[in-house]
Amino acid sequence: MADKKVSAEIKLSSVVAFEMPIFQALRRLQQAGEVHAKRLSRFGGLTPMQLMVLQVLEKESRITASDLSGRVSLTAATLSGLLDRLEERGLLQRQRDDQDRRRQWLLISDQGRELLKRAPSLLPPEFNQRLAAIPEWERHNLTAALLRAAEFCEDE
Repeated sequence: MADKKVSAEIKLSSVVAFEMPIFQALRRLQQAGEVHAKRLSRFGGLTPMQLMVLQVLEKESRITASDLSGRVSLTAATLSGLLDRLEERGLLQRQRDDQDRRRQWLLISDQGRELLKRAPSLLPPEFNQRLAAIPEWERHNLTAALLRAAEFCEDE
């Protein structure tokens, strides 16, 4: 038992060297995301999350709020308010299921589709340019590493 504890402490202490550079990288990504979110808000007043929701709705013929919640990593409560704002702007529609009246489908509206045609990318243009400049295998590795890092932040 003592050996396992010592082993865990050694592993944990070896991670400490990575804390600062990882935190700095996460902070730089966060700052870039915040700057881009301000750019997006100037375009049609959309937040990055609203844009992402519209993009998912465009890809799906219809989707329930609970399925959408999982796809965009938002809680049901947060998503509900976001959906209300998009519906008020006429960018999405809610439709009751014919067989099960308790089920409600979300669909992108024609106005939402038109907005997406003109919408900027979810990622900052500089990021996309640099991403396009690296080999595809490296893009896959970068995406996998970011997704894996995001998993570390999730509750078990």
